[in-house]
Amino acid sequence: MATRPRIGVTGNGRRWAPSWWCTRLALWLVGAQAVRISVRHEPDEEALHALIIGGGDDIGPEQYGEASNPKIRSDPARDALEIRWIREILDEGGPVLGICRGAQLINIVLGGTLHQDVRHLRKHTRNRPGLLPTKEVVLEPDSRAREIFGATELRVNSLHHQAIKESGGTLRIVGRDRDRLCQTIESNDGKPVIGVQWHPEYLFYLPTQLRIFRWLVSQRPWRS
Repeated sequence: MATRPRIGVTGNGRRWAPSWWCTRLALWLVGAQAVRISVRHEPDEEALHALIIGGGDDIGPEQYGEASNPKIRSDPARDALEIRWIREILDEGGPVLGICRGAQLINIVLGGTLHQDVRHLRKHTRNRPGLLPTKEVVLEPDSRAREIFGATELRVNSLHHQAIKESGGTLRIVGRDRDRLCQTIESNDGKPVIGVQWHPEYLFYLPTQLRIFRWLVSQRPWRS
């Protein structure tokens, strides 16, 4: 029996972490094995094929040069851990997927910025968070994301109140919602880097959403 590719998945360290369990299932469905990484979960020395930077708490504003905000619930230890992993995989050219917070953090590492709170910017989309695919996202027709998902328009879920403001470094925004807020980023230099603002792991029952995990597994291994 062939060995499943091992995908590192970062996230919070709590025992009850629905995002981790759903990501693990999504990866299993596309033939991969999830390896948990958090401040409480140190991966073993075996090679990792790719990396997923998962969703969760807000990113500390100090990470992108803004003043601290008492309304922001951040996790400095997790920020530091994930920034280290992101820098390492970007430097080595490995495949990486950012989910929600993860997409935002990849963008910050590459010099981008965030909206600390987008709720006042929403006019055509709801502020109420939800796991069901009720939000519409339009992808650029010439984007890698369009090729991966096989569609220009997607229905996605929404659990965020922060979003990418300006893309950093080699990233470009290739997907937006009806309020023109960033929903998808990708590398514009051909490297296997992509980030989505929604949570595809909670939509694993939709073949379209499983495609992003299948794409990650299909990339050339990061470390072999």
